[in-house]
Amino acid sequence: MMGVGVLGVMMVSLYGGLYFGFAQVKISREEERATQIVQEKMEVLRLLNWNQVANLPGYVPANFTASYAVGNPTNAPASALIYSGTVLITNAPISETYSNDLRLVQIQLTWQSSGVNHSRRMSTFVAHYGLQNYVY
Repeated sequence: MMGVGVLGVMMVSLYGGLYFGFAQVKISREEERATQIVQEKMEVLRLLNWNQVANLPGYVPANFTASYAVGNPTNAPASALIYSGTVLITNAPISETYSNDLRLVQIQLTWQSSGVNHSRRMSTFVAHYGLQNYVY
């Protein structure tokens, strides 16, 4: 009887450990995909010229959605995880003389998984006279 009890406790512990491990892998994958999405949006902003970033509101969409399904993002399955994102471009919070030549870009991504809200945020500055002045 003691052996069956010990075996039962071991099986429940094994199952709990496996469940926890797979849940951690799932969360890690979702967070990695969120980082990829935010980085992709940052790379798009890097390729824009100053007028497109600073003077034309609406050129960069303020809201966007992305799918967890990388293989087919435009026609994702109905059960696929959907990320909701926002892009906010504002004046840089500085008081130096070059403040008109600098913008703060904040990209935030939120998603809900297993009843828990998650978010990822990335910020950068875009300068009028930055590293490049050419357009592809």
